[in-house]
Amino acid sequence: MTLKIAFLFAAFAGALGVALGAFGAHGLRGSIEPRLMETFQTAVQYQMIHALALLLLVLTTKLLGESLSFEISVYAFIAGIILFSGSLYGLVLTEMRWLGPVTPLGGLCFIVGWLALFVGGYQKIA
Repeated sequence: MTLKIAFLFAAFAGALGVALGAFGAHGLRGSIEPRLMETFQTAVQYQMIHALALLLLVLTTKLLGESLSFEISVYAFIAGIILFSGSLYGLVLTEMRWLGPVTPLGGLCFIVGWLALFVGGYQKIA
C-alpha cells in the first residue's frame, strides 16, 4: 500500500509542480516582487526534486525490498512536500505570514526522509 501511495503522490506532485512552475513563470512574473517570485520557484524546485526522489524510492523498495526505513522516508518526503512547498506557495499567494514557521518543519521532514533512506540503504545493501 505504501508504494502505491508513494507512486501516485509522486506522479501527482510532479504534474502539479510543472503546472505551478508554468503558473509562476507566466502568471506571476511581473505581478509579484522578485523576492516572492524566488520563493515560489524554490517551492517548485523542492517539490519536483522530492517527487522524483519518491519515484526512485518506489523503485529502490521494489529492488531491495520493503523496510521500515524506506516507509518512513516515503511519508517524510510526502509531508515535506506538503509542508515545505505548500507553505511557501501559501505564503506567496496569500501573504499569510503565519505560514512562515511551517516551512522549516517541511525542511525537517525532507532531512528525516533522506536520513531514513540512508539507514534503509545501509541495512539493505550488502
